[in-house]
Amino acid sequence: MAQVLLLSDTPDDALPSLELLTHRIRSFPAEASSIVRAPNVDVTLIDARSKLAHARSLCQLVKSSMLSPVLVIVTEAGLATLNESWQADDFILGEASPGEIDARIRLAAVETVEETPVGEIRAGGITIDETTYMATINGRLLNLTYKEFELLKHLALHPGQVFTRDRLLHDVWGYDYFGGTRTVDVHIRRLRAKLGPDHESLIGTVRNVGYRLVISGTDTVDPPEGDREDDGADAA
Repeated sequence: MAQVLLLSDTPDDALPSLELLTHRIRSFPAEASSIVRAPNVDVTLIDARSKLAHARSLCQLVKSSMLSPVLVIVTEAGLATLNESWQADDFILGEASPGEIDARIRLAAVETVEETPVGEIRAGGITIDETTYMATINGRLLNLTYKEFELLKHLALHPGQVFTRDRLLHDVWGYDYFGGTRTVDVHIRRLRAKLGPDHESLIGTVRNVGYRLVISGTDTVDPPEGDREDDGADAA
């Protein structure tokens, strides 16, 4: 059973046969803000039966922000518009049978996972050893504080996923932390400085949203918003 995200403004009729399958489906509106709110999934379905330009932009955004494969739901007439610019992994016709839908979802959900030693996390040249609390970038040791280590580890565990400042504050600092989200900006800046000029772009800024660990050399990185040191931020 796969975890499936359906981005559609009319989820009930986007892929009628989907409800006959055992996959766990989470539905969100077909808009960019849904990507931030959506949970981690195995496959993302994007409703492209209409508003093709909007659907293509959403598909491109999902591919640059999330790890999951993307399948677009199209009509027969819409097939002619599909090309490499969509960056989609596959397509499904809206009237497809349950068997075909199940097969395409299962094929898309198959991932090749790199085996790493127990306690190690690897992403984008970064290696994190949870047992020794040491992190390296292409073999170079990073001298990180505890919170910097925890923040980098959290991003590396979910490469490509966009996190808001509030989400990072809660996930890394905890719900009992009463400091502001400015703390996140300061720690991101310090992490980038320690990664160095050649690797600082690994931590990307999604304008007006938050941060993510960049996993593709083609991803663009916006300048950090209001990125300046704050003496009042937690330096732990």
